[in-house]
Amino acid sequence: MCAVFIIAAVFAASLGLTGCNLDQEKTLTLAGADVEKEKARAFASGDVEKGKALFNDAKLAGGTTGKSCNSCHPGGRGLEDVGEKTEWKQMGKTFKRLEDVVNYDIETALHGKPLDPKSEEMVNIISYIISLK
Repeated sequence: MCAVFIIAAVFAASLGLTGCNLDQEKTLTLAGADVEKEKARAFASGDVEKGKALFNDAKLAGGTTGKSCNSCHPGGRGLEDVGEKTEWKQMGKTFKRLEDVVNYDIETALHGKPLDPKSEEMVNIISYIISLK
């Protein structure tokens, strides 16, 4: 167990981590790095194929309209630069987190229930969206 900790500490130091802080939101805090970009990279570790399946699932989060994310964004159209943003505007609202935009769309377009921002489903769907660049 101690050896694992030492190996992890050496690995973290080699990456320049100031404090190996992997919190529940999968955010890495790096010296001088933009936290949101690191968060995007962490989300990129999700399962893109599972995210694509969720993106195309009309029953995502209990959706009742028969629409999926793909209904409004066929093939990911319009989402190509989402992973590069730090603020999103939608229907007159401003969002600071991509998870909030996804949940807003789930609630308004799909009439589903919001996903837990820390859930595997959210990580996977955001991983897919980020992969569309």
